[in-house]
Amino acid sequence: MLIVANWKAYVETLEKAKRLYAAGKRIAAAGHHDIVLAPPAPYLGLLASANRSNVEFASQDVSETLGGAATGEMTAAAVASVKAAYAIIGHSERRALGESDAEILEKVRHALAHGLTPILCIGERERDPEASYLAFLRKQIQSVYEPLSPKERAAIVLAYEPIWAIGKSAADAITPTDLNEMVLYLRKVLGEYLKSPGKARILYGGSVEPGNARALAAGSGIEGFLVGRASTDTQAFGALAKALN
Repeated sequence: MLIVANWKAYVETLEKAKRLYAAGKRIAAAGHHDIVLAPPAPYLGLLASANRSNVEFASQDVSETLGGAATGEMTAAAVASVKAAYAIIGHSERRALGESDAEILEKVRHALAHGLTPILCIGERERDPEASYLAFLRKQIQSVYEPLSPKERAAIVLAYEPIWAIGKSAADAITPTDLNEMVLYLRKVLGEYLKSPGKARILYGGSVEPGNARALAAGSGIEGFLVGRASTDTQAFGALAKALN
């Protein structure tokens, strides 16, 4: 399992960032899962550049810009220079701020050009009886995959995060059966762009907790999770990883 801990803006002190990093190292040392930590930008360079463990790091976003006069932006080159390996791109919270498919494509291109593995987030806001949300997901995939080369497409990790499931309890979130059906659909769409869609790494994000992680992982076809708030609680994150062993 690839478990990506998206700390978002929950972590506001270096002390807490260091505690979470230490917890991530302990989980990674067990050898059961690949652990990727995505701290807020101020802590990414501090932790990633000095990292000598099995843990890997991701940026929570990258900029469209290649550098220059762009105050506040974080380029893919800067992220790669501190030895991060991944970049989360197109997260629902970024899309909610107005980020377009075209902007997301540029970010993916910049990440790939600097040796970062993009974690491309897609997900529907709601489900309708006519299943038009499936076409919506197809468009999100198409807008990024279609312009890329076969080699670039194969490097992307796809993270499915249904927006309607975020923030709910495990009992009210997506069911293992529904997740399995979605993964089958996503692989079908990816088959239009990849020679081996079965090898594409698909993660799930959306109210992932220790209580439902094992059931969601079993037989659904996912290869891991994009975990939000639960990843900033050392006990909850450790229990989640243990449940997947």
